[in-house]
Amino acid sequence: MTSDALPRTRLFVDAPLAAGQPAPLTDTQTHHLRGVLRLEAGAGVRLFNGRDGEWLGRLGNFGRKDTGHAIADEQLRPPASAPDLWLCFAPVKKDAIDTVVEKGTELGAAVLQPAFTRFTDVQRVNLDRLRAHAVAAAEQCERLDVPEVRDPVGLDALLAGWPAGRILLVCAEAGEARPLAEVAAEAAGPAGLLIGPEGGFAPAELAALQRHEFVRPVGLGPRILRADTAAIAALAVWQSLAGDGRGRPPHRV
Repeated sequence: MTSDALPRTRLFVDAPLAAGQPAPLTDTQTHHLRGVLRLEAGAGVRLFNGRDGEWLGRLGNFGRKDTGHAIADEQLRPPASAPDLWLCFAPVKKDAIDTVVEKGTELGAAVLQPAFTRFTDVQRVNLDRLRAHAVAAAEQCERLDVPEVRDPVGLDALLAGWPAGRILLVCAEAGEARPLAEVAAEAAGPAGLLIGPEGGFAPAELAALQRHEFVRPVGLGPRILRADTAAIAALAVWQSLAGDGRGRPPHRV
């Protein structure tokens, strides 16, 4: 089977994947497969769960009230590691935060961490919706896993709990900062990117950031970028230097 002949439908499942092993589908997945895509039992699908690689499988019989399962048949790709990069960002309005999560997933972020700052306009985050966006983006972009969408924290709490050995690249709008590409090219090991709110960081926040040895101020060019644009640009620069380690499905004959 060539890659062009593989099923187009990819599904993230929260269950082990092994040959002949059934994997339960969510009600939402079953409704979409049966009611929207009009697929029937036996239709081919690709399955992944973030642990066991990607598998060629098929749909089992649908039950009542949008219940269903898929059955794994053959592994297409083994599990693969990826750079351990976190994307931390101040929540922005609905469409923009959806874009950050979607593009953050496509560009390989391992963790998506909302962080409230002094000038953050949005005070509530719909985590269920964001996690659904992350799953949909992972299914579409050939990722073998789904990034972890974490509960929001304040900037002070983020810094206080920052793990040892992980640098934090703070995308700065002003002040002394090296180009992100230079810092990323030198970086080794786990890292994080921090994107501030539309209004920028407060002076006290900038001072607090500068007191931490793990912080590296970085710049994204001469123009002031919107928060969602800055997140995409920063991740694209990082990925171009580090790669995402996932690859694409192999050609099969």
